[in-house]
Amino acid sequence: MTGSFAVLTSDERSQLEAFLDEYRERARASLDGLTDDQARRRLVPSRTTVLGLVTHLTFVERVWFGEAVAGTPRTEFGMPESSEDSFLLAETDTIETVRAAHGTACAASREIAAGLALDDVVTGHRFGPMTLRWIHLQCLREYAHHAGHADMLREQMLREPGRDDVSGSADGPAER
Repeated sequence: MTGSFAVLTSDERSQLEAFLDEYRERARASLDGLTDDQARRRLVPSRTTVLGLVTHLTFVERVWFGEAVAGTPRTEFGMPESSEDSFLLAETDTIETVRAAHGTACAASREIAAGLALDDVVTGHRFGPMTLRWIHLQCLREYAHHAGHADMLREQMLREPGRDDVSGSADGPAER
């Protein structure tokens, strides 16, 4: 067994980290098989794109681990002040560059958290004191929330031509 199923009876820290790492990998994997144009494609009225979701999750890593835990101001990361602006893409953003930035941010998050206990209180975020456990849970919430968005956007882009219904097949309703 791998991922979160490899830690069924492990301690809380191992479980939280396994789930978070699983979602981190899922975020990067959401870009697999897409072209840069597809990854940038807006299929909903909001700024949400698959590439923008991974860019946002890079922002999430830097805010919660880099800023809140390590105390590094957002401006030193070159990040927007607003989470809504973290979905915006630069002309130079590609699947390769965004995937690499996310991987680097995740590695930094792991390193920042490594020497701390889940009950340690950190004070680098504008919301005030919070535990490392809360930060892990907040990041899991962000990843879980956006994983579904990425799945649905990918499904819309990669569906078979002529299969526009929601019933399960072009020929009729899906079997249950």
